[in-house]
Amino acid sequence: MTVHAPDPGTQVEQDARARDWDLLLALAREDDPVVVAAGLRARAGGDLVDRYAPLLLAGRRGVVAQLGQSLDGCIATRSGDANFVTGDADREHLHRLRALVDAVVVGPGTVDADDPQLTVRAVTGPNPVRVVLDPRANLHDRAVLADPRTVWIRGDLARDPVAVLAGLRDAGLRRVLVEGGGCTVSDWVAAGVVDRLYLTVAPLVIGRGGRRGLALPDVEPLRDCLRPDSRRHLLGEDVCFELDLRG
Repeated sequence: MTVHAPDPGTQVEQDARARDWDLLLALAREDDPVVVAAGLRARAGGDLVDRYAPLLLAGRRGVVAQLGQSLDGCIATRSGDANFVTGDADREHLHRLRALVDAVVVGPGTVDADDPQLTVRAVTGPNPVRVVLDPRANLHDRAVLADPRTVWIRGDLARDPVAVLAGLRDAGLRRVLVEGGGCTVSDWVAAGVVDRLYLTVAPLVIGRGGRRGLALPDVEPLRDCLRPDSRRHLLGEDVCFELDLRG
C-alpha cells in the first residue's frame, strides 16, 4: 500500500499541479496507450498524476465507482441526510473523477434524495454525460436532470449493469463513473463490471440507523472474501481507499 498526501504548497507548486491536471485531462481523451504512458512518465511524482495514473493506464474502456462513507459504513443518516459525510478534498476528488470519464451513472435513490448536478464545478474540465437509472420508471424529471442531454434508462434494462454498460459503449461512452448511491454501486460491483472502486472513509460515526454504503453478498469462509489490491490517498481528514477489482 502507498499513501499520498497532497500539499498545496507554494505558488510554484500550485502552478505545477495545475499543469499536471491539464495533462491528465488531455490524456483522458487519448486513445493511444503509448502516448498515455509516455505522458504520465514525463510528469511522474506529482500527487495528481500518481493518483489518477492507474485509471488512465487502464485504457479508454473501463468502469470506476466511488462512495464516501462513515467509519461505520454509512453514506447517510436514517432520514437520508448526507451533506456532507466526507470533506472538501474528497468532493474535489469526485469532481476530478467526473472530468476524467465520459459518463456518470446514478441510481434512483440518489436522484430522489439529492437531485444531483453531476457536473464538474470544483475543478476545470468537461462535464460528463449524465445517466440516470430508473428501474421503476417512476422518477419525475428533476430540475437539473431534466436537461435534454441527460440519458434516462428505465424499466428492467436499468437493473442490468452489463446491458447498461453495453448500451453506453455503443453510444461512445467508454469510461464510466458509477457515483451512487450505495445500492447502485453495490449492484455494479456484485455484477463484476467495476474495475476500480474509490471508497473514501471519513472520521465520522453515524450509528445503527444510518443508510449503508457498500453491501455485497455474504461470503464464507473469511479466506474467500474479497481482498483487492489497494492504495490509500489522504484527502484532508478522510482516507480514500483505491481498490483494484480487476483481479
